[in-house]
Amino acid sequence: MKFLIFTLALLAMPFSVQAETKLTGMPSGLYKLDKTHASLTWKVSHLGLSNYTARFTEFDVDLMLNAQDPLRSRVKAVIDPTSIKTDYPHPEKKDFDTKLSNDAGWFNAEQFPKITFTSTKIEKSGDNRGEMTGVLEFLGVKKPITMDVTFNKALGNHPFENKPAVGFSAIGSLKRSDFGMKTYLPQIGDQVNFVIEAEFFYAK
Repeated sequence: MKFLIFTLALLAMPFSVQAETKLTGMPSGLYKLDKTHASLTWKVSHLGLSNYTARFTEFDVDLMLNAQDPLRSRVKAVIDPTSIKTDYPHPEKKDFDTKLSNDAGWFNAEQFPKITFTSTKIEKSGDNRGEMTGVLEFLGVKKPITMDVTFNKALGNHPFENKPAVGFSAIGSLKRSDFGMKTYLPQIGDQVNFVIEAEFFYAK
């Protein structure tokens, strides 16, 4: 019954409330990540047989949006490596995520408790698309990486939160050996591909 009421309420909303707004029509300033509608997944080759998939469940992103000139916007992200989730199915290895998080050959979270990314440049690559370059600090090593970013939509007034909101998708890749993680190379692949889905609310 609650779901039915929710659905009817959604259908009854005026279309103008949910209408798409151009990014240049949004207020400039700080946008905070809506953690309930964000995901960070990554894949790595496992013996060439499959692309093993895992995710981080604890991360935060601040977007400083320049609505008049979006290419001058800035992003800063912080990831908690202890939040890794592999959904490893074997009960006798239920501590697998903890091992990956803390083992010195993997994420070594006890010594390096944060993974950070700070953008340095955004370039337009197509309609609603751009390339974001920034510095990734991982395992104490700082390296530039570039990801492809797609602007999905902007809402001048989010229908549930009554505030401006924007949404983006991003894909990218990195070589883990560049950051000193060489465990089980080459059986476990060097290239790590990642996908980010993120919604942001205007904060100020």
